[in-house]
Amino acid sequence: MTYGEVLLWNELKRDKLLGFDFDRQRCIDSYIVDFYCKELMLIVEIDGMSHNNEEAFVKDEIRQKKLESFGIKIARFSEGEIKNDLFNVLRSIETEILSIIKSKKVVLPKL
Repeated sequence: MTYGEVLLWNELKRDKLLGFDFDRQRCIDSYIVDFYCKELMLIVEIDGMSHNNEEAFVKDEIRQKKLESFGIKIARFSEGEIKNDLFNVLRSIETEILSIIKSKKVVLPKL
C-alpha cells in the first residue's frame, strides 16, 4: 500500500466510518479496487503518480464506466489529498455515504 492508502485504511477499517464495513484491495469483475463497501456499493480510489498521464487517464475512465455499470458509486481522491487533507477527504466520503443512504434507504449501522 502507498502511504496515502495506509492513512485512509486506518480510518476505514474496523467499521470506523459511520459503522460501515470496507474491504481493502477488493476484486470486482476484472479490476482490483482500493477500498470497497459492499453494503453501500461504494468504491474509494486513491490515484497516485501513476495516474498522471493520458494513457492512465483513458484506462481509468474505461474502468470507472465498467464499475459504474454495476451500480457502484466511486469516490476518487489523489494521494496528495489524502496526505495533506485527510479530514476533508473523510468528510467527502461521509457525504457520499449519507447520499447513498438517502437514495437507497440504507439504514445506518448501530455503533
